[in-house]
Amino acid sequence: MANLKTSLAESTDRVSDAPVYNWVYRWLPRAIWPYAQLARWDRPIGWQLLLWPCWWSAALAPQAIAPSAVHPGLPSLWHLFLFLVGAVAMRGAGCTYNDLVDHDIDDKVARTRSRPLPSGRVSRGQAKLFLVLQSLLGLLVLLQFNLFAVLLGILSLLTVAIYPFLKRFTDWPQLGLGLAFSWGALMGWAGHWGSLSLSPLLLYAGSILWTIGYDTIYAHQDKEDDALVGVRSTARLFGRHTREALTVLYLGAIVLFFAAFATAPMGAAGGPSWPAYAALAVGAVQMVWQILSLDIDDPDQCLGLFKSNTVFGWIIFFGLIFSALFSLSMPVTAS
Repeated sequence: MANLKTSLAESTDRVSDAPVYNWVYRWLPRAIWPYAQLARWDRPIGWQLLLWPCWWSAALAPQAIAPSAVHPGLPSLWHLFLFLVGAVAMRGAGCTYNDLVDHDIDDKVARTRSRPLPSGRVSRGQAKLFLVLQSLLGLLVLLQFNLFAVLLGILSLLTVAIYPFLKRFTDWPQLGLGLAFSWGALMGWAGHWGSLSLSPLLLYAGSILWTIGYDTIYAHQDKEDDALVGVRSTARLFGRHTREALTVLYLGAIVLFFAAFATAPMGAAGGPSWPAYAALAVGAVQMVWQILSLDIDDPDQCLGLFKSNTVFGWIIFFGLIFSALFSLSMPVTAS
């Protein structure tokens, strides 16, 4: 099956592990396909997973004080839109940068050999120019926030810069991805308050554990090729103990998310209400389903379970939204 996908990709200018029937291939001119593939526009799960910590934090931050007509407790739609555009732009820039760094490795791995750079459909110079354009769009989005959030966003580039190199000298590249992909848990709060507190730090820590977990599942697709070329990962590190490791990681994430919600209040009537905690319980069930379903020797199933984490993202986000709506509907009594 993998060889068939690779053959199809090579004959149609498509990437072997991307959906064959995708909006990129239906709507975009063929000349743009390689750039869309560099940015992973044909695989939206990446920007979705990058977006969720941003949206969670943006939805949690307004609930830190009691709801009122001035502060209804709901996230800013403008901020949600900015995070959406920023997630797509910066995930695309990050993937382009990663492909430039991993050019030699991708050429040796069956799943990545058909990508634009190793297949020769894009030159390194063209990829670098595309990287700059995506980064400028991300910068334009970032500049819409307050100064503290802007500086915090710039600081995130350190995690992005080091991530592609980690797989060469540590078994924990997924931790590096977690540090980068979870940064939005800080940004959503900073964008609202212009500062940080314990709550977004706990949300950030929980998001890191969540990211390590789902990317470990993803990395099991490549563990055989990774072993041949010397690429390291938590998938190879955990091996047959992956289910136990996921249990620890996902349980830790849920506990930290709970603590983030519990420490959010900044006033007597502030903080998330019961729908947010109910969503955490439902999300925990979704995580248990992932763990029990996992077959680390089935690449297609690993990919499916990895993608299911956007469902977890929706669960937590809607829990926070319904929490704000519920709190807004309740009368606020003076203390």
